[in-house]
Amino acid sequence: MKYFAALLMMKDPEKNRTFREQHVAFLAEREQRGEIFARGKFLDNTGGLVIYMAPSIGEAEKIAASDPYVVSGARSLEVHEWDVKFTPAG
Repeated sequence: MKYFAALLMMKDPEKNRTFREQHVAFLAEREQRGEIFARGKFLDNTGGLVIYMAPSIGEAEKIAASDPYVVSGARSLEVHEWDVKFTPAG
């Protein structure tokens, strides 16, 4: 399985508020399917990041593009393959 960083940058704060509940439900469903490695919002309120696990960038883009934030136009989407490196806990 490969890792993909999906950057979800704020485009429309009003739509963001409107579609927040659907976005959270979408993420919960994808977590249940084992498709999310990590996720979180940016503390400056400019957007957020979801790290998806998928076999290809095409599949990751397909999943990320179905997020209600993206479908509604509340946020933009940019997906990049991520070469994750784990460091030992210190």
